[in-house]
Amino acid sequence: MAIYETEDPSDQVQRRSRLAGWLMLIFTAAIVIGLSFFPAPYVIDNPGPTYNTLGSVSVGEEEMELILISGEETYETTGSLLLTTVTRSGNPESLPGWLDVLRGWFDPTRTVIPVDVAYPPGISVEQNREAAAIEMENSQQEAVAAALDYLGIAYTSRMVVSQALEGGPSEGVLLSGDVILKANGMSVDTVSSFREMIADSGVITPMTITVEREGSPVDVQVLPRMSEGPERVPMVGILVSGTYDFPLDVDIALENVGGPSAGLMFALGVVEKLTMEDITDGQVIAGTGTIDAQGLVGPIGGIRHKMHGALNDGAAWFLAPADNCPDVLGHIPDGLQVIPVATLEGALDALESIRAGDELPRCAGS
Repeated sequence: MAIYETEDPSDQVQRRSRLAGWLMLIFTAAIVIGLSFFPAPYVIDNPGPTYNTLGSVSVGEEEMELILISGEETYETTGSLLLTTVTRSGNPESLPGWLDVLRGWFDPTRTVIPVDVAYPPGISVEQNREAAAIEMENSQQEAVAAALDYLGIAYTSRMVVSQALEGGPSEGVLLSGDVILKANGMSVDTVSSFREMIADSGVITPMTITVEREGSPVDVQVLPRMSEGPERVPMVGILVSGTYDFPLDVDIALENVGGPSAGLMFALGVVEKLTMEDITDGQVIAGTGTIDAQGLVGPIGGIRHKMHGALNDGAAWFLAPADNCPDVLGHIPDGLQVIPVATLEGALDALESIRAGDELPRCAGS
């Protein structure tokens, strides 16, 4: 390009130009720094770490088997069953900066969620953590129950109230330590079946809940109400622990992971350890999904992040709840094959197909 000026700009013009440039640079830097520190009303979900249910984990300074079984013969395995997680950045007490949120909007492996959706009003961060911890404990118990039921090993169960949430329908009615026996006259033996009974009862008519309190049966009345959050369902506002009497000891060592979504992979890990045949056959298989004592696999959140976490840690196959297929379509990372499953038996059938090299089921449209 030709330059037609016959002489250089004056020193004054150059000084003004430099000053304007520096002012613009300082202004831009101030905006970027402001975006970094000014809190945004969102949280960000990212792919979290994976854990091999057939391997070991660090608990404090000690290395422990993630699933340790005693009271029954166990068998060596050669593959990996990776449970997948989501890491959440931010909460109502510690919000991320706008710059992090902007990055999240442009990163397909992340999801930006309004904070009042991720943490419904009226539930504190600590209550959310406690609920997630109890859900994790329940998922472990339900997973063991599902695995033993699949293997034909008998057990008994009961449900214990851990806490009635403040301001909830059961506050002052159901007490910590109450053992739930019946709901509307029907026997209750699992957390999942109790939730179904609450959903069936609705929010118009009070439920009659029979509990064992200090050794005696007591009938109480609780009127369910709709929960907060995006998926509103009838609830009675208690934290419940499913307590099972198993004929063998199954200890699951996993810290700082909450929620029920690891149930399927826990159940597969227990079945693999108690089965003489090497079910995984040296393969790295990841997955997610809730599970109940009957072996039914339920949908979970954050599946897109979990698929990326699985691929990052070397998995070639990913077991996904069949009900999550709409969330999977169009988001499967290259190099990962997603296999929809609806039951524990279906998941084990899928592992057998992987070993045999047979055609595997897929989500419709994938």
